[in-house]
Amino acid sequence: MILDETDKQLLTLLQEDAHLGFAELGKRVGMSVSAVNERVKKLETQGYIEHYAARINAQAVGLDLCAFIHVLVDKPEHEDRFIERMKTMPEVQECHHITGEFSYLVKVRVSNTAALEQLIKYGFKALGGIIRTQTFIVLSSPKETNTLPIT
Repeated sequence: MILDETDKQLLTLLQEDAHLGFAELGKRVGMSVSAVNERVKKLETQGYIEHYAARINAQAVGLDLCAFIHVLVDKPEHEDRFIERMKTMPEVQECHHITGEFSYLVKVRVSNTAALEQLIKYGFKALGGIIRTQTFIVLSSPKETNTLPIT
């Protein structure tokens, strides 16, 4: 399906506030409630909308430290185990297979440096197949978003 302008508007509005009801969405895009309902259901069915979630303030829940960890996996046969481990760790927010000197870039959130040290020691290095990690601690985040530019 090719997205038309209304679909793009709906996706943009839902990214900004997933709590908007169909009546409010309809008002903003100039459609009836039933037409908006049908469009949103179609966008969900076709995979444009994966799921809805609340964005939680990390500091408010005690996760004051954000870090990015470069990970070098020694052999391709160790990558599946590494990926599966990353999927099970609640501290891991993102895991990206990357080009360059390292194999993966992992974004984590933990409470403090002691928790980060434990995570690296027992969550990453104890896994085996990891040659090296390089960690970057975030000092501040002037911009952080999950919103995609839909044009």
